[in-house]
Amino acid sequence: MLLGQIIRRCRIERKLTTKELAERTGVSRGLIQRIERGDPGCAIGSVFEAAAVVGVPLFDADQATLSQAISVNTTTLSLLPKSIRTPRIEAKDDF
Repeated sequence: MLLGQIIRRCRIERKLTTKELAERTGVSRGLIQRIERGDPGCAIGSVFEAAAVVGVPLFDADQATLSQAISVNTTTLSLLPKSIRTPRIEAKDDF
């Protein structure tokens, strides 16, 4: 759950949609959504790849740090937008 929350927070802070993260990671959008929800059925390689793409540091926390991180992430996620939308820019190809 914590890693999924951190991945989601970093994705939103970098203004990436789930679709963009999925494309960069090479997985489906649905898998990214499952990773962010903390679904334990996700392949660990896909989770680590998504974490690496959004810049999440791995393997550097003790229990107290993890508990604090969960609290901070929950608070931060409640303040961030629920979805990220990229503006549609239509190409002007009239020459």
